[in-house]
Amino acid sequence: MEQDRKLLMSSCDHVAAFVFCQISQLRAEDQEPFAVIELGAATERSMQDGTNGFGPSASVEFPVIKDWLEIETGISPLFRPGQIEWQVELLFKKPFTINAHVEFMVGVGPQLSYATAGGGTKIASEFALEWMIWPTKDRKFGWFIEPTYGYAFSPGA
Repeated sequence: MEQDRKLLMSSCDHVAAFVFCQISQLRAEDQEPFAVIELGAATERSMQDGTNGFGPSASVEFPVIKDWLEIETGISPLFRPGQIEWQVELLFKKPFTINAHVEFMVGVGPQLSYATAGGGTKIASEFALEWMIWPTKDRKFGWFIEPTYGYAFSPGA
């Protein structure tokens, strides 16, 4: 039994190495990253009651179909007086390459938020416009700005 477990573990290691090698070969040919990590700040203003929320934002963006579809998933805790609202999003984006250094994307998708202090859970849809600025051609580091508009379907939202 121990022998079988060692064999299975070593087989998994080889499979993982093979998949990693294939992905690295594709990345070298295509010059497209497997994923883009976006770290930044988030702010939100409620149109209903005028309150503001601020906090960090982290997301990961995956190209699914080159020049046609990218999927972004992210999380943001927004801090308000006496309340924290956690937002999780899944956006489907259409990229447009303006030039070697600028990319524009339009996206839409669902958003789930949970607010402490009686805010509860809300389901919403989100619309986003994103500009990505890449200072170098290898696109290893860049800046982005992503204004979004969300609409919650919950009563009273």
